[in-house]
Amino acid sequence: MDLKKYFHMNSGAGKNSYASNSKIQGLIICKSQSVRREAAVEAYLGTDWPATMSVADLGCSSGPTALLEVEDIMEAIERECVELRRQPPEFNLLLNDLYGNDFNAVFRSLPEFYSRRPGKGLCFVTGVPGTFYGRLFAAKSLHLVCSSSSLHWLSQMPEELQQKEGSPAACVNKGKVFISAGSPPCVAEAYRKQFHRDFTTFLRCRAEEIVRGGLMVLAFMSRKNREAAMMEDLYIWELLADALNAMASENLVAQERIDSFNAPFYAPSLEELEEEIEGEGSFCIRSSDHFGAGWDDDDLYSPTGGAAADGVIRPVRYAVRMEKGVRAVAEWMLRSHFGEGLAMDDLFCRYGELLAKHYADHEAAMTNVVITLVRK
Repeated sequence: MDLKKYFHMNSGAGKNSYASNSKIQGLIICKSQSVRREAAVEAYLGTDWPATMSVADLGCSSGPTALLEVEDIMEAIERECVELRRQPPEFNLLLNDLYGNDFNAVFRSLPEFYSRRPGKGLCFVTGVPGTFYGRLFAAKSLHLVCSSSSLHWLSQMPEELQQKEGSPAACVNKGKVFISAGSPPCVAEAYRKQFHRDFTTFLRCRAEEIVRGGLMVLAFMSRKNREAAMMEDLYIWELLADALNAMASENLVAQERIDSFNAPFYAPSLEELEEEIEGEGSFCIRSSDHFGAGWDDDDLYSPTGGAAADGVIRPVRYAVRMEKGVRAVAEWMLRSHFGEGLAMDDLFCRYGELLAKHYADHEAAMTNVVITLVRK
């Protein structure tokens, strides 16, 4: 499976689109807003007040979250310029995602974006298709890089687990689609190695592109436990595997296709991140922190909600949100591996039912990390 070609969020604005099901990603952007704004001001002041400030958003996707981060950054810098009585810089905004991303939807939203900035400084928006596990921008051209809800995606399924002719690798994680408590230790190790390769490449590429004193703010899924097999949010993938295996038991999907699929996802611990960053050596860690992001909605806490909301409505609501969110993100990847014969509506209906049972007894908050790096 060529992830650069097939991996992208569901496009458009329909019921299964990323644009309609990206509330949690928007929440993560909001929760990391203060960190990003502080970094924006530091990047502006620390790079000698550039007349044109180049800002890259890696993994921008489409829909209502596509321009949130860069809008935050411009507002923070423009407020600082008012206090300093300086002319604000022009902004060169570079929006990156994979080739299949719905960039047209992003560009169609630009008139509204510009209308929210009456009397503000000039900004110029460019789409930059390609993988951030490689060079994307000219050397020493960026002052600030941000990325949210993207870096937990790997460049490929772990190399050591990919099916090769005459190799039993695909059967190592039989019946699973990710690291599980029941997976052999070599599975977690394969994921750790793939993350090391990818994140090291990411850091080296950004080190070439960011000016000295420039910053990066990265927010993505993480885990508090150092052991990958004890990740708090393993259920997201374990329940998807359960839904697929149930379909296989009814001959609706081939079991060998499940056995050969390993999700290109990894949520590192903060300790792992720090080790990778220090080992690569191009960046200093300015700050880092864990935070939770859940599927709460204000209407769940209405005065009429009561016990019913806590006991019945809330788990089902969480399940619907998670099921739709995972489908919006992973559907094209699943189609490319399992083929068009996989009934997505059936799969995600089963997945939603399993999620509802899970949320009846467990919280629905996911662990994230936000980390600020400075180019040495």
